[in-house]
Amino acid sequence: MHNNEVVSLKSSSGRTTAWMLLAVLCGVFLGVGVFTFGYAKGSSYLTDNPAACANCHVMRNQHSGWLRSSHGKWAVCNDCHAPAGFLAKYSTKALNGFLHSWAFTTQRFPDEIRITARNYRVADGACLKCHADLTSGINSSRHSRASVSCIQCHAGVGHGK
Repeated sequence: MHNNEVVSLKSSSGRTTAWMLLAVLCGVFLGVGVFTFGYAKGSSYLTDNPAACANCHVMRNQHSGWLRSSHGKWAVCNDCHAPAGFLAKYSTKALNGFLHSWAFTTQRFPDEIRITARNYRVADGACLKCHADLTSGINSSRHSRASVSCIQCHAGVGHGK
């Protein structure tokens, strides 16, 4: 065996170990992800079933408020909290799901749930879309170009006070 062959065998062995370590880490990551997805009832979040929103105890008051509200008879959570269109809807759900999972895993979440600026815009856009017959008249009568924020005045409509 020549010196070149010995060096080649050593570097090949190091690469094999690195690939094995990477494979083990990927397997652990995948395993934890699959377990967490199952434990957290992740598939329920892929549906339009409002009960999925109450999987988490922090959302139970919002779910109960929605059931008692007028929107509980006409709209599901995704109608207000997910934008229209397959890609927009599921990318929003994925982002929110990741952020919610991260907050609960790290125990960094407020006791009283708060909406993000992005989700505020999504919900406000849903109001404008569903109530276009009413809001188009309001927006057209305004002198400024700024549109009306429905949630600013009607914050308790979807979930109650």
